[in-house]
Amino acid sequence: MDFFTLLWIFLLLSSLQPALRKRYLDGQRAATLRDLQRERGSRVIALIHRQETLSFLGLPLVRYIDINDSEDVLRAIQHTDPNTPVDLILHTPGGLVLAAEQIARALRAHKAKVTVFVPHYSMSGGTLIAMAADQIVMDPHAVLGPVDPQIGDMPAASILRVVEQKDINEIDDRTLVLADVGRKAMVQVSDTVYELLSGRLPDERAKNIVQELVSGKYTHDFPVTVTQARALGFPVSTDMPAAVYDLMALYPQTAQRRPSVEYVPEPVGPRTPRQSGGSKR
Repeated sequence: MDFFTLLWIFLLLSSLQPALRKRYLDGQRAATLRDLQRERGSRVIALIHRQETLSFLGLPLVRYIDINDSEDVLRAIQHTDPNTPVDLILHTPGGLVLAAEQIARALRAHKAKVTVFVPHYSMSGGTLIAMAADQIVMDPHAVLGPVDPQIGDMPAASILRVVEQKDINEIDDRTLVLADVGRKAMVQVSDTVYELLSGRLPDERAKNIVQELVSGKYTHDFPVTVTQARALGFPVSTDMPAAVYDLMALYPQTAQRRPSVEYVPEPVGPRTPRQSGGSKR
């Protein structure tokens, strides 16, 4: 074969590599999910958002909770026997409030036990979904986050504070409209959070969580740790199954020229003192 034939074969194999890799990862994910389902006797659903790369252009694609996600999760719950527990693995920066509320309400209505696993983080709408669970299992260093609504790229609570602090004649119409929308969004999210928590937590604790996580007390990316989540009253455990970490490894991040973090992927125990072979001086 001449050089150009070899070049075409190389280009053909290179173009097929992303598709073959995707098919391999899909098979590995399905096998891991099946193993976890058999181990726990539950319906396991993964809602995992990683920053991915388009195979041809190499552009980053940011993932978040959207209507497609809510449709898929609702369909999975509908196909689950009411007496079968549901385990939801969450790894997400958040997303659409409508989609997150649909998923949360569907989980809240499920008759059997619902467990949410958070191996790394579940922010914003992800935290809203976690509130519907009977138990939240977090990695010791995983975090949740506030669920205060965002209007465009601005916190609703901050827009309302601007209107409260300035004379109305000094505020433009657009800001007033945003404040009106923000006020409604605050009420809606507060009611949803209280609805999800009422009956599972004491009324005073439920109202306290609304105040802490919906009112805009913190920035939207504030990390709610395991300790803080427990203090708020969430039913949090840190008994994370190893299979959940195995599943996360099958959702690789965006390919980079050089990895930012490197280590030898093997267990390392206590250091054993090195034995000296010669005499001491």
